[in-house]
Amino acid sequence: MPFVHVHMWEGRTVEQKRALTKAITDAMVEHAGANPDALHVAISEYPRENWARAGVLGIDRKDV
Repeated sequence: MPFVHVHMWEGRTVEQKRALTKAITDAMVEHAGANPDALHVAISEYPRENWARAGVLGIDRKDV
């Protein structure tokens, strides 16, 4: 049972998440031989104030 966990900032639409999970499933089937019926994809979303890179919170970054 493959399990893919995606961590990302919140703000994507349901349609974007549908497309993302479909693309991940297709990639796992094609490249890893996964059975799509047994593949799980979980999305965890975080507010930008709860995620930092290089010591700078997402809400304070200028490059995003």
